Amino acid sequence: MSEGPAILVTGGAGYIGSHACRALRAAGYQPVVFDNFSTGHRSFVGGPLVTGDLLDKAALDGAFARHEIVAVMHFAAASLVGESVVDPQKYYRNNVVGTLSLLDAMRTAGCHRLVFSSTGAVYGNADSNALSETYPCEPINPYGASKWMIERILADYRSAYRLGAFCLRYFNASGADAAGGIGELRDPETHLIPRAMMALQGHVGDFAVFGDDYDTPDGTAIRDYIHVTDLATAHVEALKLLMQGHAGGAFNLGTGTGFSVREILSAIAAETGRKVPHVVKPRRAGDPTYLVANPAAARETLNFRAQHSDLAAVIRTAWAWHQKAHPLRT
Repeated sequence: MSEGPAILVTGGAGYIGSHACRALRAAGYQPVVFDNFSTGHRSFVGGPLVTGDLLDKAALDGAFARHEIVAVMHFAAASLVGESVVDPQKYYRNNVVGTLSLLDAMRTAGCHRLVFSSTGAVYGNADSNALSETYPCEPINPYGASKWMIERILADYRSAYRLGAFCLRYFNASGADAAGGIGELRDPETHLIPRAMMALQGHVGDFAVFGDDYDTPDGTAIRDYIHVTDLATAHVEALKLLMQGHAGGAFNLGTGTGFSVREILSAIAAETGRKVPHVVKPRRAGDPTYLVANPAAARETLNFRAQHSDLAAVIRTAWAWHQKAHPLRT
């Protein structure tokens, strides 16, 4: 176990947070996981753990008191677009109020470095070009709105309290660590790649493509898929800059290339040798047509380049994980 500087990782038992913990350990830091296990998994935790909720001030204060936390990586959040539309209160309470609670605990403890898990959903229904950070943020669902609110809060805290804060706007996290043991695992699963693979394994009987009437070449929505290992690396690079005194800022994390839903299903068929059974249903509320990142600013400031995010690698590592997480149902 690393004995380096301690980093509090909220949501560290989840999909992206657990990969960030591996990257932190490899870089010489000691991740301290803070998680309420509403969606996370104890088997994903490989080091110090504090079980608690962001709205529980005593749990947060205790985490900072028991560990010499020098920075925070903040992943804990409700993150389902469709659910946010029907239950916005959950998203504003968990995400926005929960982050304010975390920031209060950080100020009390004298911790002033934060890497925040934001999202490309802050841009809303963008045009068909790769988005730079200067594109207007006009989220079209409560999930994206909650993340944008937090970004504005962090900007104010940066000015008023000298908080060093990176907001990393990543697009579609995908794939799994090639070393195994952690990956995308939710119940219910709503994301395209894992749900399609669960359909192949017989665990999903109603796999649907939501909308085939978008203004795209094949009628299905287009997204930028970035490997979770690359996301984890970017978070560590942002942390290193904060440790050097960088003030932070907002940066896109993506590949700059978009793939449609149908293209993803074709890639899965190429990897597995099996077509994904599916039906077409109407669009979901809150889903934009096109969401692809321009990663130039992250390359320049964070020295970040996606190394694992070619689509074949994304699908291959995701399939290796899902065959273990969801064995073939016969």
